[in-house]
Amino acid sequence: MKQTELQERLQQLAQKEYQEFSSGLLPGVKNMLGIRLPELRKIAKEMAAEENWAEYLSWRDCRFFEEVMLQGMILGYVKAPLQEILQQTEQFIPRIDNWSVNDSFCTTFSSADRYPKEVWEFLMQYQNSRKEFEVRVVAVMSLAHYLHPDYIESVLTILGKLDTSAYYASMAVAWAYATAWAKFPERTRRFLEKNPLDRATYKRMLQKGIESRRITGEDKEWMRKERAKCKLR
Repeated sequence: MKQTELQERLQQLAQKEYQEFSSGLLPGVKNMLGIRLPELRKIAKEMAAEENWAEYLSWRDCRFFEEVMLQGMILGYVKAPLQEILQQTEQFIPRIDNWSVNDSFCTTFSSADRYPKEVWEFLMQYQNSRKEFEVRVVAVMSLAHYLHPDYIESVLTILGKLDTSAYYASMAVAWAYATAWAKFPERTRRFLEKNPLDRATYKRMLQKGIESRRITGEDKEWMRKERAKCKLR
């Protein structure tokens, strides 16, 4: 598929109403057509199954937001040698400039489930990053693929070391800790008591925990009390 052919296909799937809704969630993102995720995932799977899948990732002159979204999804769906996928991933990550592309890429990245050790080691090159979306990649990859017994302690530790000075990095770390709490409440609470987060990220984590359907009422009550303490400081 040529890039112009893809662009024509995307334009045919555009929905003005959905574009207006999505634009409100992604301030500053331009050239959004408004295509629902199931449609994009369908196209990404088709492209990932082609022999020349890497060619699609070489496109830099993307006309539409959805083209970059597709590139991230292709990396998630493709079945290829891991080193080739990671090389392409390393080139793609600097292109991420919004939470939507970031999170769809991370949650789709099936190589993390097939090769957890190797992908974790790859992610660790970003653990000291000061770039907002490199940090968010580590946080969202962690919550999407590594919240299980073999990695929970590593995840809790790495999340606590990430630079949360940028808004979307802080939000991702808060989300990751809240998700960890839902799955490993005692371990997560114990860790946070010994390793306090910065105030903004902690408040965001508490709020996400309170809003979660997977956290117990007792824990939510504790979180409400903690949130009230934050307001008094």
